[in-house]
Amino acid sequence: MYHPDLIRHPDSCPALVLNADYTPLSYYPLSLWSWQTAVKAVFLERVDIIANYTREVHSPTRTMQIPSVIALRQYVKPSEHPAFTRFNLFLRDRFQCQYCGDPRELTFDHVIPRAHGGRTTWENVTTACAPCNLRKGGRTPAGAHMHLQRWPHRPTSWQLQEHGRSFPPNFLHESWRDYLYWDVELDA
Repeated sequence: MYHPDLIRHPDSCPALVLNADYTPLSYYPLSLWSWQTAVKAVFLERVDIIANYTREVHSPTRTMQIPSVIALRQYVKPSEHPAFTRFNLFLRDRFQCQYCGDPRELTFDHVIPRAHGGRTTWENVTTACAPCNLRKGGRTPAGAHMHLQRWPHRPTSWQLQEHGRSFPPNFLHESWRDYLYWDVELDA
């Protein structure tokens, strides 16, 4: 019997990692482990297998289906505030320039320029496209006659996770869907 998972290379069989409460550890980037890490965690009894790929791996003494969804046995409390990184900044601002809304050529901009005492913090850095950043230069938005769509703020991890759900990854295995989108309308 033919099944698409049977011809998959094991390296293209990542496992979706859920917390002990069956929610993903992270939506964006999606919490995925390689099949090797997932199998190791199963043998170390750190996770429970929720769903499997049809694809199997073999050792001299065992055959095992590759896990597609695993849940941690111990709950990992997410940190309240995420790390200040370029990626998280873009995610907070939904991958759009906060001056014109363009999603291309993104960079970051200090609202109060460093030359004027502005710091590199969540509350002073915003996403900007290269043309807007160049136009603003070393001035404040008011000094450059530019309007911010949203004033920068320090997001919570929950807010970033919510924003991340708007940007699904390119590959979603069918066994993952029940654990990623709890708020979609159910079929009648």
